[in-house]
Amino acid sequence: MAEGDWERNVIEKLALAALKEQRRSRRWGIFFKLLGFAYLTFLLLLFLDWSGEELTTGKHTALVDLVGVIDPNGEASADRVTGALQSAFKDKNTQGVVLRINSPGGSPVQAGIIYDEIRRLRRVYPNIPLYAVVEDICASGGYYVASATDKIYVDKASIIGSIGVIMDGWGFTGTMEKLGVERRLIVSGENKAFLDPFSPVDEKQKKFAQSMLDEIHKQFIDVVKKGRGKRLKETPDMFSGLLWTGTKSIELGLTDGYGTVDTVARDVIKAEDIVDFTQKENLAERFARRFGATMANALVKILGSPNLSIR
Repeated sequence: MAEGDWERNVIEKLALAALKEQRRSRRWGIFFKLLGFAYLTFLLLLFLDWSGEELTTGKHTALVDLVGVIDPNGEASADRVTGALQSAFKDKNTQGVVLRINSPGGSPVQAGIIYDEIRRLRRVYPNIPLYAVVEDICASGGYYVASATDKIYVDKASIIGSIGVIMDGWGFTGTMEKLGVERRLIVSGENKAFLDPFSPVDEKQKKFAQSMLDEIHKQFIDVVKKGRGKRLKETPDMFSGLLWTGTKSIELGLTDGYGTVDTVARDVIKAEDIVDFTQKENLAERFARRFGATMANALVKILGSPNLSIR
């Protein structure tokens, strides 16, 4: 090796090592900057989710969404919908409220709570109208809620009705016999295992369940008649659980006319600006619901416990 070559090699190796270290440091720096940016973005989204309300600056139409199955654990729970409606009515700039409905129904209790709160709010704020606007479907519990509003607007192809009550479940007795599985059930109280899916149907219990469904069905019919009044053109099958198109529902007096959120705000309420008061789920709630309540409900359905709903 020529004199001075080893010094040159050492210097080159040191320079390359320093360059590699510099690149490595730069990559880690970029990584941590991106991580910090992602963290700040997450916090911002979380804050926006939790804030849930829009600032209002002028006269407007307040919008509240009722979307999906009406149940205590979802976005269409009574707590969320009634809370949003209360905020909408309390806002001093609200000229009218639109309840936009896309729901096949759900819990009769949750629907009843929303219905009762709507009636209360209409008494407290008599000068602020409340209209239901149906997009795709307003059936069963969804229609139960809609019947409390001043008027119901639909699209010609909307699906309306299903005024009835259902209790469903599963029966596994035949399967158990084929598999040689024996049901061992010990209870205190002859009806404690009411409609147990692993036992033969008890006619006495079935009759009792039917009377309970009939009672809830009558409650449903009563609120519809009270809400729609003389507009209702009752037919023999109106309360049988059938569904109708938006066009037919207008003919029957189940709804009042055609309209969208925009047309009702502009032409009926006369306040074209729309402010959304819907209470949205935040990120933490979505995560908890997806991996918590949803799995629990699925497990209950698999096991066959009776599920009562107005749908």
